[in-house]
Amino acid sequence: MARASAVAGEPLLPQPALADADWADAFEIALPLRQLTAREAALVALATPPAWMSALLALRNRIVAPFGLKGAADIQTGDTIGMFPIVEDTPARCVLGFDDTHLDFRLVVTVTPAGSGCTIRVTTVIRRHNAFGRLYLAMVMPFHKLIVPALMNRIAITR
Repeated sequence: MARASAVAGEPLLPQPALADADWADAFEIALPLRQLTAREAALVALATPPAWMSALLALRNRIVAPFGLKGAADIQTGDTIGMFPIVEDTPARCVLGFDDTHLDFRLVVTVTPAGSGCTIRVTTVIRRHNAFGRLYLAMVMPFHKLIVPALMNRIAITR
C-alpha cells in the first residue's frame, strides 16, 4: 500500500493560492489509479475524519475560543469540504482555506497523472499575521505532521 511522505528539497513558496505566504509544507502519495479529481481526493481525506482527529479539533476549538480564533462553526460558509471552505476547484487542483486574525490558511490538493496512476500532493500554505500566528503554528506543527499524512493515507485505503 502507498504511504504519504513529506516533499523535500524543492521550493514550496511562493504559492499562487496565497501569494504572500511565509510558510509552507507538502506531502504527497503515489496511487495506482488515474480516475480521481482533486476534489474527490479532498473529500475522501476530509469529509469524515477519524474520531481521534475530530477529538483533537474539538480540543483545539475549546483552547482557542477565548482568543477569538475561528472554530469549525465559524468558517463553514458556502461550499465546504469537511470544515474548510472551497476557495478554488478544478479537476487537477482544489484549494481550501480561510483567513483569521492570527494567520491565513490554504490547503492545496493537486492530482497529477503519473504513469498508469497519479500523484496526490497536499500543500499547506500559511501567512502569519503576528506573533500569535507564529506561536500558534509552532504549537500545532507536531499534530499537523501526523494529521496530513494520515488523511492522505485514507485516500490510498479507500481507492
